[in-house]
Amino acid sequence: MKELHAIIRDLREDRDLKQKTVAEYLGISQQTYSNYENGRRDIPLWAVLKLSKYFKVSTDYLLGADNGYLGSPNLNRKYLGDVTIHDVLFRIQKLDAGKRRELLRFIRFLGEEE
Repeated sequence: MKELHAIIRDLREDRDLKQKTVAEYLGISQQTYSNYENGRRDIPLWAVLKLSKYFKVSTDYLLGADNGYLGSPNLNRKYLGDVTIHDVLFRIQKLDAGKRRELLRFIRFLGEEE
C-alpha cells in the first residue's frame, strides 16, 4: 500500500504541478511541502483535508483506504465542454452507494443502445 507522501507526490506529478504551487495553496514553504512528499515530515490533518480538496480526491484515497483513483495524467483533459474526467470521477465519489449503483445501471443501459 502506498504511503501518503507518495500519493501526494504522484497526484502532483500527474497534474504537472510544481511543489511550490501546491505549497502556496497550503500556505507553507516549498521546503516544508518537499519534506511532506519525501516522508521527512508528518503531514498534518489540516493539510490532508486541503490536499483532498485541491486534488479532488477523497481523504480515504489519500490515506490509502480507497484505491479507486486511476492516477492517469489524462484525467485533467477536457472531456465534454469544460468538464474533465477527473471532475466526473470526483462527483461520482461523492454519491452514496445506492446512487452509484443507479448510475452504473444507467451507463450499462446507454451502452446497450449502440
